[in-house]
Amino acid sequence: MSGYPYPQLDRPQRVWTKKAEANEDVKVNEWIRPVEQSTDLNDVDVTILGVPLSKSSISTSAASENPEAMRAAWKSFQTYNLDEDVDLASLQAVDLGDVKQHVTDIHQTHENITQAMEAMRVHHPHTLPVSLGGDHSITAMLVKGWKNAHPDERIGILQLDTHFDLRDPNELGPANGTPIRFLIENGVIEGKHVHNIGLHGFFNAKDLKIYADQHGINYITMKNTRKAGIGSVIQEALETLSKQVDTIYLTVDMDVLDIVHGPAAPAATPGGMYTEELFEAVQLAGEHQRVKAMDIVCLDPRKDVGEQTVKAAVHTMLSFLTGYSKRKEA
Repeated sequence: MSGYPYPQLDRPQRVWTKKAEANEDVKVNEWIRPVEQSTDLNDVDVTILGVPLSKSSISTSAASENPEAMRAAWKSFQTYNLDEDVDLASLQAVDLGDVKQHVTDIHQTHENITQAMEAMRVHHPHTLPVSLGGDHSITAMLVKGWKNAHPDERIGILQLDTHFDLRDPNELGPANGTPIRFLIENGVIEGKHVHNIGLHGFFNAKDLKIYADQHGINYITMKNTRKAGIGSVIQEALETLSKQVDTIYLTVDMDVLDIVHGPAAPAATPGGMYTEELFEAVQLAGEHQRVKAMDIVCLDPRKDVGEQTVKAAVHTMLSFLTGYSKRKEA
């Protein structure tokens, strides 16, 4: 690859093990290649991007450590998914490294994130971007970067989250509780093109619900999602969005998991999703033609218990890519 097109990125530092032989089982760390100067991204299906930002988190968080924690954990996973009889090794995946972070300036880091996504879409628009956060503020910048690269596209959001993330940026600054409102108020998306699944309990202020209703945001509580079935709820959201937008962006806030399943999410709560529900949801999203990018955010490895949440995040990424693999084979 001549002329590395990502000045906003630090390349991966982790040492990968040897590539597996053709007749060997493949581990994920053997499958995902680190980007190198000679890497030909024209043949790549999936580009993975680390976004290690947590200075903008409302909750005390070391979510900046999650991209590297996921890279360390995925050596425990194989590319073969027994549940679906799908081997992800049929896809070509490259780790582009991490978005450069400014020591103190969140706005500059956000600009780097926007430019990184825009560069991916300009230079390698055929790949599926998977971004590893970082707190949820990064989603607004990634979607903004996509919009910069595709100004004529209508973008919809499929959001799996315990929270609305509609708090006012004018009050909180560029914080992780504000990304969806930022995108709406900056004209990047329309409220009616947001579908939030997983809200529950005593963790969303009533004024945020009022804002959601005023802007036509679609949302369903976890209680009602479980009554209807996660599969049917996700399918309905995807079918609705596919009639309205050109691109569906999937964002997974790991605090959507019940605190028992995701103890490392800084804002984890009781009453959330089970891991198997999350895995089903993201696989269905991966199978859909209009879903063209995803991120995983809000996971603090320092708070984890035996890598429980980090491994759930890796499983979430691989489940999404299982859906994407089935899509490509269809």
